[in-house]
This record gives sequence, structure tokens and C-alpha cells, in this order.
Amino acid sequence: MAYVIGAACVDVMDRSCVDDCPVDCIYEGARKLYIHPEECIDCGACARSCPVDAISWDRDIDPDGPDAPHIGDAEVFFYHPLPGRPAPLREPGGASTLGPVGADTALVAAIPRATAAAGGAAASTAGTTAAGARAEERR
Repeated sequence: MAYVIGAACVDVMDRSCVDDCPVDCIYEGARKLYIHPEECIDCGACARSCPVDAISWDRDIDPDGPDAPHIGDAEVFFYHPLPGRPAPLREPGGASTLGPVGADTALVAAIPRATAAAGGAAASTAGTTAAGARAEERR
């Protein structure tokens, strides 16, 4: 595995990480971005550029924390059929070539949508807090 995008990205999807990824391995779902575990080269550019600290090295995620379910979620996104798609994405060969997928995993679909008044931040307050703590540790 590699870097994982956690709950803080849901309904935010800033895309700074997409712009900074040198191998085009960050794919766009309907409400969240996903890092392809086989295409990621573990450079960390995405984690450094994420303004909501949603991206973590998989081994740094607390197994009991709010982002733990997102570790396996990228595998589900790429290797299981998504809603409205007849087959898994597998290795599509680059996010820019594929374009937005327009679907998410069941994990992300089950997260309540953020209210417009909250500006997207309400979707994952716990995830943002945990991600912020990890970012502080990196500094």
C-alpha cells in the first residue's frame, strides 16, 4: 500500500494533490479522491500539498481512528465494481486519461453530506482533527 486519502477529503476534493502528483495516480470519485495503490510511487507530494491534511502514509494511520476504514477503501474503489459501473476500474493507466469516475465506494456514500453552510468541513470533523494531528507530527 502507499498513501491513503481519508475522511477529510469527502465533499472537499481540493485537488491540490492531483496537481502535485508526478505519476497521475489520484482519481476522482463523486465525493472523494482516491490514490491508486499500485500506481503510487510513495513520493509524498500529495500529502504535502493537501490543505485539509486528508492524506497519510498507510502505516501512520491509527487502526482505531476515523481514517482506518479508508486504508482498504482505495482497493475497493479500484478492484470492485462501483455503483453504475459494470466492471472494476483495475489499472486504468492514469487519472487524467480516465477522467472523473463519478461514483464512490459504499464507505464514502454512507458518510452524510456536508451542509452548504459548513463549507464542506462538516463531513469529517473527526477525520480532519486526526489528519491535522498527523500533519503537526510531520512538522
